[in-house]
Amino acid sequence: MLNIPLPLIFVAFLGGVIPATLWLFFWLLEDRCKPEPKKLIFFSFLGGAIAVPLVIPFQQWALASLSGSAVLVAWAIIEELFKFVAAYFIALRHRALDEPIDAIIYMITVALGFSALENTLFLLGPLQSGDTLQGILTGNLRFIGATLLHTLASATIGIAIAISFYKKISMRRLYLAGGVALAIALHALFNFFVLKDSGGGVFTIFLFVWIGVIITMLFFERVKHPTKNYC
Repeated sequence: MLNIPLPLIFVAFLGGVIPATLWLFFWLLEDRCKPEPKKLIFFSFLGGAIAVPLVIPFQQWALASLSGSAVLVAWAIIEELFKFVAAYFIALRHRALDEPIDAIIYMITVALGFSALENTLFLLGPLQSGDTLQGILTGNLRFIGATLLHTLASATIGIAIAISFYKKISMRRLYLAGGVALAIALHALFNFFVLKDSGGGVFTIFLFVWIGVIITMLFFERVKHPTKNYC
């Protein structure tokens, strides 16, 4: 990274952060009736970004120690656990978490922060090699696919927390474990099919991710309805 010109780092940073920020604004608009503290939103986004360099050593260990599909599953486990831990210590324990929908908002915010820096790192390669077109295509594909995948996976955990918000603690833990397991499964499947397929198959995978995001929106509205009045 030290040999990469600063303007390229800046362009890659914008290419990673702007799409993630646009998605964040979209989800925050869904919670505009009773918005979360801006400070917590900022630190949740930042915490997601900080998680990226933290997962890299663990992913490198998995790559060196495992093989085949086990690596893809391990990467999914590592990323989803780090995103959840970031959300947990920054926001999910905070007194501002006073209604079910808040858990979804914070999990999505952390996911988008993670995606912003991850996308930045993916863009640096083609931009550094002078392949601007490839950089644009990489940014667009990650905007369509990987960013939504991170949102979908983390939102799954947030939905599990939201659904069990008023249940006893043993049930909340059970729902949380199920949400984490489902998030890991979705992420691992995405990793597997993207790396094993190409061309039209990749776009089919992205289509299914979009369908998953639409389902997430429906759950979002279902959780929001009994706790909020629409603006």
